[in-house]
Amino acid sequence: MKIVEQADFNKTPEGLLPAIIQDANTQIVLMLGYMNKEALEKTLQSNQVTFYSRSKKRLWTKGEESGNFLQLKSIELDCDADTFLVQVNPQGPTCHKGTDTCWGKENQTCFGFISQLESIINQRKTDLTSESYVASLFKEGINKIAQKVGEEAVEVVIEAKDQNDDLFLNESADLLFHYLILLQAKGFQLKDIEEVLVKRHNKK
Repeated sequence: MKIVEQADFNKTPEGLLPAIIQDANTQIVLMLGYMNKEALEKTLQSNQVTFYSRSKKRLWTKGEESGNFLQLKSIELDCDADTFLVQVNPQGPTCHKGTDTCWGKENQTCFGFISQLESIINQRKTDLTSESYVASLFKEGINKIAQKVGEEAVEVVIEAKDQNDDLFLNESADLLFHYLILLQAKGFQLKDIEEVLVKRHNKK
C-alpha cells in the first residue's frame, strides 16, 4: 500500500493526519476526521472509512453504531503528504446530528451558476403573477415551452454549421436556458438527468 508509506505521520506528535471526506459524486465536503497509520490501513483493507477518535482514544469506523458507513472510493495525499482527501459513497447522513454534512449543508450536486439559475426559474414558476419572461412561458403551458426548446435546438444546429463561435455559444445558452424551464415544467431538475447518466455509466 504505497500511500501508507508516503504519508508523513511524523509531522504531528500524535501521529494523526487530517482526512477531508468528500462525496465522490456530488463533490460536497462531508466532514473532517483524523487518521493514524492504523486507521489508514484499516480503511484501505475494509473499504469503509476508519478514523482515530481523539475522544475515544481508539480506532473508529464511521457508521459502526449508526450504520451510516462511508464506502471508500479513493484516497489521495496532498503535496506535503500530511493531509488526506478521501472520496466516498456515504450510506446515509454523515453528521451525528442527522444532517448530510457536518456543516448542515445538503449533499446535492451543485452546478454552479446553473443551480442558481434553476432556483430562479423555480421562483418564477411558483409566482405566476410575475411579469418575467419565464413566468409568461409557464403561463402558456408545456406545449409553448417545448416549442421554444425545439426552436432553440434548431438554431444551435444552424450555428454549429457556421463559423461564428459567438452566435453558436449564445444559441447554446438559449437552448440550455429553455431546457431548464422545460425540465421544471415536467417536475424535474438537471440533477435528475445527471442520475440517469450516472446509472448508464455504471452499467458499462
